[in-house]
Amino acid sequence: MEKQRVSAWSPLGYKLFRALWIAAVASNVGTWMHNVGAEWLMTTLAPKPLVVALMQTAENAPMFLLALPAGALADIVDRRRLLLVTQTWMLISAVALAVVTLLQLTTPVVLLLLTFALGLGAALNAPAWQAIVPELVPRSELPLAVSLNSVAFNIARAVGPALGGLVVAALGSWAVFMLNSVSFIGVILVIHRWQREPVESISPTERVAGAMRAGLRYVRHAPELRDVLVRTIVFASCASALWAMLPLVARRDLGLGAVGYGILLGGLGAGAIVGAVVLPKARQMFSVNLLVILGTILFALSTATLSQVRNFDLLVVAMLFGGLAWMTTMSSFNIGVQTVVPEWVRARVLAIYLLSFFGSLAAGSAFWGLIAERFGIPIALLCAAAALIVGLSAALFFPLRISERLDLSPSLHWSEPTVVSEPQPEQGPVLVIVEYRIDPERTDEFLLAMKDVERVLRRDGATRWGLFADPAQLGRYMETFLVESWAEHMRQHARVTIEDRAVNERARSFHLGDSPPEVTHLIAEDFSHLKKRTLLSYVRQAGKEKVGESVLASPDTKS
Repeated sequence: MEKQRVSAWSPLGYKLFRALWIAAVASNVGTWMHNVGAEWLMTTLAPKPLVVALMQTAENAPMFLLALPAGALADIVDRRRLLLVTQTWMLISAVALAVVTLLQLTTPVVLLLLTFALGLGAALNAPAWQAIVPELVPRSELPLAVSLNSVAFNIARAVGPALGGLVVAALGSWAVFMLNSVSFIGVILVIHRWQREPVESISPTERVAGAMRAGLRYVRHAPELRDVLVRTIVFASCASALWAMLPLVARRDLGLGAVGYGILLGGLGAGAIVGAVVLPKARQMFSVNLLVILGTILFALSTATLSQVRNFDLLVVAMLFGGLAWMTTMSSFNIGVQTVVPEWVRARVLAIYLLSFFGSLAAGSAFWGLIAERFGIPIALLCAAAALIVGLSAALFFPLRISERLDLSPSLHWSEPTVVSEPQPEQGPVLVIVEYRIDPERTDEFLLAMKDVERVLRRDGATRWGLFADPAQLGRYMETFLVESWAEHMRQHARVTIEDRAVNERARSFHLGDSPPEVTHLIAEDFSHLKKRTLLSYVRQAGKEKVGESVLASPDTKS
């Protein structure tokens, strides 16, 4: 990590982060120009609410389909190389759309397919892109770095749509598609020049399918992550109505051209930039839950305003407040994920977060499009605003918990298992038994501590966990957990963080005696080779008996 600081308070003081941030601004400007051109082109080719809403679905559905495999890849392969591949794919897709549009060969189906192709690249790119942020700045500046990435996105959203509208009005949609393809080149050059430090794995390499299962298992047993995901799904599925209906309101209800539509989108981006500026101070004054609640209410008001108001100036103001609300809410969700995840599973968890977000946007856009087709755009937007308010009840059951002081670096305090011969990586499952002897009068305290141990072990790789009391000896407990293979158990050793170590040490503090609890490793025996030998022996024996019967049954020709 380069530490040439130009500012003591900003991650932009890190040279590599600054270079990637600037390249990301340029690329995002190109993306927003592209979005304006694509959505405006679709309102020309097929000005129907459902078809136009499907543009949001085509943009976001790939994330729903590929986010988890992309996250697994980003945790397994070199992230730098993966980013180079995905950026090149998006460059080719954007060039293809520019060419077919210039040749006037674009149909609604072609536009949706090539938009989907761009979305595939973005889906494979996103987890790796977000996961490299902790490699570029210290953990202490991670929240601000996440916010700055949102600023980069929203600067582009403020500038890109207006520029896109001007270019579409002057030259046509093909021109913004071509400019978008050029914007990928800057990112490719910066990533190509990045001399990423090799990351040496201290555990066996995972396969994609196993890595995906590990990511899902981690989220399943991490309550703080589940809360963020549920809140994200509730908010994004309702908020998608504004994004899906905005181009139709601009064209059909306001009679605006591409420039006017770009200004409305720019209002959302400008509001988000304001949100990024005030958010650090707001986070010091208010809890993250209160910030998300306020942001949700403000975005609901902006959505309701879009449903009823047809004055352009008032709508620009409403979009400014909508952008402020969007930035406050989504940045809080993103920081909530980034600050509670260790490095080994970071990209996978971010992929699941993006999967939840973009999947909700895709499904929500299609749903609100259907509502608009049947009942009209104003009704659809009002219903979405009401749903945002009702969705705030989720805060009671899924409160957000953000902690920036967690030490999630590997602890490596588990001792290596004692074995006579090293097991094969694929052997398993592995049964681990830990024997405790505790003071019977402290049983309740011990059981509470062991519930935290269960959560950590299940999150980091255990498929089953149990705690058994010995009825013959009070205070004797056997903790057991099952891991799918020896290699996965070795990975489990490497996954334990400093925070997890504190959980383990609290549980083991109840153990009586000078020596630590006894740990036993057992590997399931494989009987398959016996079955093969038995079958082969049976065939051979049957063959001998058959030959013997034939000899006895044959006539003696010499007698």
